[in-house]
Amino acid sequence: MNGTSLRILGLTTTEERIYRHFLRNPATLGEDIHVLLHVPREEAETAQERLFRLGLLQGDPAAVLATDPETAVGRLTDLQLRVLHEQLQQVTQSRHLVADLKAEQGARSLAPQGVERLEVLSQIRDRIDDLAFFAREEILSVEPYSALTPDNIAHARPLDTRCLRRGVRVCSVVRREALDHPPTVAYLRELTAQGASIRVAESFSERILVYDRQTALVPVDPADTARGALVTQQAGLVSNILALFEKIWDRAVDLAVITGDGSHSIEVLSEIERRVLEELCRVGKDETGARNLEISVRTYRRHVADVLRILGASSRPHAALLARERGWI
Repeated sequence: MNGTSLRILGLTTTEERIYRHFLRNPATLGEDIHVLLHVPREEAETAQERLFRLGLLQGDPAAVLATDPETAVGRLTDLQLRVLHEQLQQVTQSRHLVADLKAEQGARSLAPQGVERLEVLSQIRDRIDDLAFFAREEILSVEPYSALTPDNIAHARPLDTRCLRRGVRVCSVVRREALDHPPTVAYLRELTAQGASIRVAESFSERILVYDRQTALVPVDPADTARGALVTQQAGLVSNILALFEKIWDRAVDLAVITGDGSHSIEVLSEIERRVLEELCRVGKDETGARNLEISVRTYRRHVADVLRILGASSRPHAALLARERGWI
């Protein structure tokens, strides 16, 4: 191939080879040119189609003609100039990005006094996610919710699991009311099984999040979280927030040992235990229940024993009765 490459004008190597071929061999068959150029048929066909669209080839597959070089180069030049003009417009408009980037910088850096106020809910959630994602040693929280929605759990699970697998110490205090919501307790048990420390307190309104004992997040108004949140790394403020956390933590009771009526632990069934309970109430034979759940009979019976223990039931009928009373089935 002699002369300057047409690739500078936007053609691919295959497109240029095909164009030059038809310059040398006008009105020839273009159907099997892939064999001559030793390229895949699909690549050659795609290249020819583009050359026809650009006006560099004319005719039909039985007799392909290459457009005069002066006309061809002129068309390619005009095309490249239009592309460059559009790119230049985009570049000149990039100065508008400065304001957006500065806003992002402001959203991710603390104010000079060491306290940042976040007022938009999505912004608060993003900051919490970021702080959890980058936590290296410890996450402390006091959460005054009474129930977690399925969306709450689905959103929290990947980050919580990631932190616990990385060895981040997770300590959380939840309200006693949360134990009345089966999906919430099931998720708390899931976190506990992965190594989280969960405690329960009777009543509190504080909401506290502390990451690596360096960054704290609290609501502007605990009674109205819609008013936003405050984020701080100021040592004195973080220290006071930590002291409040420790006070609440010391008064709370470990989820694993808290009792309800004095006879059994307050626990909620895991997903497999819930399904076992449903089978327990629906079928009479363990073999049938195990087959429906696609587990062994031995595993099924072990789960049945766990269900009876959690419910504090003396028998399977008693377990079914208690489960219905508690709204678990």
